[in-house]
Amino acid sequence: MGSNDFDPEERPLHPVTVSGFWIDRRPVTVRDFRTFAETTGYRTDAEKDEAMPGPLIFRPVGRRPRALELPDLWRTVRDASWSSPAGKGSTVIGFEDDPVVHVSWRDAQAYAEWADKSLPTEAEWERAGRGGLDSKSYAWGDELAPHGHVQANTWQGEFPWENLLADNYFWTSPVGSFRANRFGLYDMIGNVWEWTSDAYAPFPQAVPLCCAPVMQSALDDAADGELKVIKGGSFLCSERCRHYRPAARFGQHSGTAACHIGFRCVVRRGPADDHQPRSKGRHGSQA
Repeated sequence: MGSNDFDPEERPLHPVTVSGFWIDRRPVTVRDFRTFAETTGYRTDAEKDEAMPGPLIFRPVGRRPRALELPDLWRTVRDASWSSPAGKGSTVIGFEDDPVVHVSWRDAQAYAEWADKSLPTEAEWERAGRGGLDSKSYAWGDELAPHGHVQANTWQGEFPWENLLADNYFWTSPVGSFRANRFGLYDMIGNVWEWTSDAYAPFPQAVPLCCAPVMQSALDDAADGELKVIKGGSFLCSERCRHYRPAARFGQHSGTAACHIGFRCVVRRGPADDHQPRSKGRHGSQA
């Protein structure tokens, strides 16, 4: 687990053992979440009056930033939610098979409990995300785009002003639009970051993080368990951050709802499960 070759927060590479588990083949979709919300009447954090100032939405930059210029890449939109992802008047019609976004960690946890499932631990997620290629940089090998073929919904070009759209998507993409990994799992890399159940903290003996102002604040928040690990990168990950790797990890406040964060669920094996997966929980998508 982890990597010694990329970001400091992934170090050191270390062995971890996980018990058997079944994981959803794909992220939870808008269609899945709508069934949950309509069945239970659940309101997400972004839909509650106290959820201020609103979910985070990426703001594309139309030109190359000048030297030392730090463009404001995010805005909060008070009326944005999983069903109105761009704010009041927007809709998810036609995007039902895209991953659901604007869901906080608490929202993801509520869905998982309803579906008789759980959120994966960071170790479970990374085991699944690697697809059995434990020594490779990417989920598909050591080349980002083997033979020039884009492998996931990420950002191609110079972030944040130039997206070459080599993957044909500017925002989220329908789940399963790219090849599954060797475990048969779709969208483990790119499309949306995915919540895990683990609190965020540096690995033991990890090198201190270099981007101090933002990340040190995040580490301070981690002391009270508010930061959760997200994995997999998103459609906004470029060669600048390289978070489209199984080892990549980031700490996100559990109350955050954003346009590039979703989730998937797991079912853990018990002694009576033998070798057969549970094809469904009481509710929800196939595991």
